[in-house]
Amino acid sequence: MNLAVDVGNTQIKMGVFNEAGLVFAQSVTYEAFPEAFKQLFSSHPEIDACIVASVGAPVDDIVSRISVFCEVHVVGPDTRVPYRNAYATTGTLGADRMALAAGAFFYRPRTNILVIDAGSCITYDFMNDFGEYRGGGISPGLRMRYKALHTFTARLPLLEPEAPENLIGNATASSIHSGVVNGLVAEIEGVIGRYNDRYPDLTVILTGGDAQFLSERVKSSIFAHSNFLLEGLNQLLVYNKT
Repeated sequence: MNLAVDVGNTQIKMGVFNEAGLVFAQSVTYEAFPEAFKQLFSSHPEIDACIVASVGAPVDDIVSRISVFCEVHVVGPDTRVPYRNAYATTGTLGADRMALAAGAFFYRPRTNILVIDAGSCITYDFMNDFGEYRGGGISPGLRMRYKALHTFTARLPLLEPEAPENLIGNATASSIHSGVVNGLVAEIEGVIGRYNDRYPDLTVILTGGDAQFLSERVKSSIFAHSNFLLEGLNQLLVYNKT
């Protein structure tokens, strides 16, 4: 069995895989991780290999805890990838985007795929039908946009994401919800449209913590896949075992 660990900006996501695929997934806070992963190994003692990816947070403590139970691979510039990496600065490519690219490569081989990861940031990652990872884009995520309005203004409140009831907000709160949510949806649909102009046979995957919230509002044809990054990490682990 394999364990995939995605160390994000706010949470740690863990997925257990057997030969048939994902059998267990869990998201926990940093504080809850030590106890959670002990329970995970107690429930799945067959785990014999682990892969860890981090968007920037130090993982030394996490790796040292897991290595007591099994071998650990940390995703980095030296990680072998199954696709041709055409990114200009491969050494700066985030571990999460490497995993998403691997997921895209194996999801539908010989297909143009755009993976949109809606987390703290929105990342766009494109894999072409030649098996080349071409890069994509990075923009502020849903909650980051709410926080930016509050942080960089004198009087706008900090709100939790909420679906706007109307296009036209008639108060400060409803105007913020309309601007942030509709603005992000318009961005995503616009980016998908521009990729579609170049690649009419494009497959679009939407994943990440805010994928469900956004998938209900994006009108473009997409496949929502909440565990796509974990799937990609497992694919990288299997590929680096061979």
